[in-house]
Amino acid sequence: MTMTNITVRLPENMLHSIDIFAKDLHLSRSEYIKKAILSMNKTLQDKARTQQLIAASQKVRKEIMNVNNEFGLIEHDPKD
Repeated sequence: MTMTNITVRLPENMLHSIDIFAKDLHLSRSEYIKKAILSMNKTLQDKARTQQLIAASQKVRKEIMNVNNEFGLIEHDPKD
């Protein structure tokens, strides 16, 4: 995997927190930041997938209601 350097400007207090947490986890600052970015990416991917599933579920729910209504009309058909 090719690695690329980036420059990020962070407030001193944030950098201090990163250093403390990284040290507690026995990680380098760089590794800690990479893991934080991966975690955020996963969170956003999971959120997008959840939204897609909700949209699909609502579409299916609407179709099911239409089918139920059609069956309801047939079920109460006076021709029976």
